[in-house]
Amino acid sequence: MDRETFTLAVEQHQNMIYRLALHTLGTAQDADDAVQEVFLRLFRWEKGFESPEHLRRWLLRVTVNYCRDVLKSPWRRRRLSLDELPEPPVFDRFEEEELYQAVMALPEKYRTVLDLFYYEDLSVREIAGLLHVKESAVTTRLDRARKKLKKQLGEVWQDEQ
Repeated sequence: MDRETFTLAVEQHQNMIYRLALHTLGTAQDADDAVQEVFLRLFRWEKGFESPEHLRRWLLRVTVNYCRDVLKSPWRRRRLSLDELPEPPVFDRFEEEELYQAVMALPEKYRTVLDLFYYEDLSVREIAGLLHVKESAVTTRLDRARKKLKKQLGEVWQDEQ
């Protein structure tokens, strides 16, 4: 891959990869590492891409696979939880922080489908293909994630109205 194409890919897709990695891994540091690793793999990739959409999907697939590998590693089990981090992420509004904390409290499989569906605008079929699961599994995960978020956030947000 030539330098100009690579630079353009980084500029266009780094935020997407960071968001997916952050939602999957839970920490900004791990998300930064994921972004670096994904783009390193892209830089080393010798085959071409059929279209910009093919590149985007390849990056999403590599990010998901990398994050899964990180979550399975023994090193990960000895790490601090998000609650024990000295510097939590900073948000402009309380509602954003509350939503972030609620999403991060969900299991990884729910966080991943939420990110791909809402932030990356992928369809259920596309998510199923990307994660190598059935469409019904994606639909179920989205439904369960929404219910958990509604249960957790509904009481607080209803009190404010």
